[in-house]
Amino acid sequence: MSGHDNEDLIDYEEDQEVVGNGGVAVANGGAASTEADGVEKKNFSGIHSTGFRDFLLKPELLRAISDLGFEHPSEVQQECIPQAVLGMDVLCQAKSGHGKTAVFVLATLQQLEPVNGEVSVLVLCHTRELAYQIRNEYQRFAKYMPDVRVSTFFGGTPITKDSEILKDKAKCPHIVVATPGRLNALTRDKILVPSHVKHFVLDECDKMLEQLDMRRDVQEIFRVTPHHKQVMMFSATLPKDIRVTCKKFMANPLEIFVDDETKLTLHGLQQHYVKLDEAAKNRKLNELLDSLEFNQVVIFVKSVPRAVELDKLLQSCNFPSISIHSGLAQEERINRYTAFKAFEKRILVATDIFGRGIDVERVNIVINYDCPSDADSYLHRVGRAGRFGTKGLAISFVSSDADQSVMAQIQARFEVAVPELPEKIDSASYSELSLFVILAVADQFVRSDFLILLLRFFFFLWPS
Repeated sequence: MSGHDNEDLIDYEEDQEVVGNGGVAVANGGAASTEADGVEKKNFSGIHSTGFRDFLLKPELLRAISDLGFEHPSEVQQECIPQAVLGMDVLCQAKSGHGKTAVFVLATLQQLEPVNGEVSVLVLCHTRELAYQIRNEYQRFAKYMPDVRVSTFFGGTPITKDSEILKDKAKCPHIVVATPGRLNALTRDKILVPSHVKHFVLDECDKMLEQLDMRRDVQEIFRVTPHHKQVMMFSATLPKDIRVTCKKFMANPLEIFVDDETKLTLHGLQQHYVKLDEAAKNRKLNELLDSLEFNQVVIFVKSVPRAVELDKLLQSCNFPSISIHSGLAQEERINRYTAFKAFEKRILVATDIFGRGIDVERVNIVINYDCPSDADSYLHRVGRAGRFGTKGLAISFVSSDADQSVMAQIQARFEVAVPELPEKIDSASYSELSLFVILAVADQFVRSDFLILLLRFFFFLWPS
């Protein structure tokens, strides 16, 4: 990032008197401390914050959380939510699957007082699929808040449709989830009025602030929103230089870094590589899909043509495959993502467009058919499996000197050993298939609440 680019960034320290006790940083999930009035205060989260009720959330939110089956907050949720619901700025880095999305969704819904015709919350993300997913999360948690409206806006669709929604007070959303380019166009053309925005959120913030065009869009949007607002930023990877950039948008932020970024700590995720020639990839992939036990699997490739051709090959071999890549029309991408998430397909071939932030809870295997280009891409890819502490398996095909170099970088940076895939691997180390798939299939094809309940009852008697 050039010095000139840095000068363009807004810095609260230059034009605002900061009122507060100072930022709080948490590394490796440890205790946090801060100095205020000469008294050291320690954070004992995990001792007193054992349930979502401890956060004093609205009854409507607690009811939705209960319906979704969540009982105990994750580590990052325990660290962030108590301060976020009070309006504090938050900068959070935690590995994939740790529940970062729920932090800003719950925090903004808790503080939201919906007014017709006023947008109160802006959430920016770098892909349309991620915007769609975040909107769905808002809808799940706002299940018992019927007055709250959420809309997504992104490129590739007519802006006139966005205008019709935003200019109609009865349809205007209180929460907008959007990509930076489209949202900047909406604010620039005065289609979206940002004067009532109280919460400004960036998900996968490093991706948007690293890319010059996205960063400029973010800055322009930020400048036209009210000066006094809550700013929250989240990512699985947050390099130190990007942390500095992020804090220029914030006033005295709470800084949460759960797990040091130099260590790959996706608990329950088994990681292996397979050394082979390029020409042997298809045969090996076929063998793996035949022998491994999977709920759903994501196969990453390096280009759109390879995604298209590999998907065709898998379908010709009678594998239940689908592909997602940037070559598809927006509506088709969303339809395919929805089908995969709904368990209508069990195998997804994807480019890196699917590598960040996308959450499909049934995925337990990731295969890097093409090795990722760098360590960060590897982290985001393999994070699709074993989410939120469940078991998972990541296998990387290594077919060139460049691939070997990337794998060496991954092991050095994250201080993790990635061994060669053994001839036999215990399915219990990466799969919780059995009843999980039965429940999913029953839910899809029977739609019987009684049957689902009955199967869940027998799950507790199921031998491990």
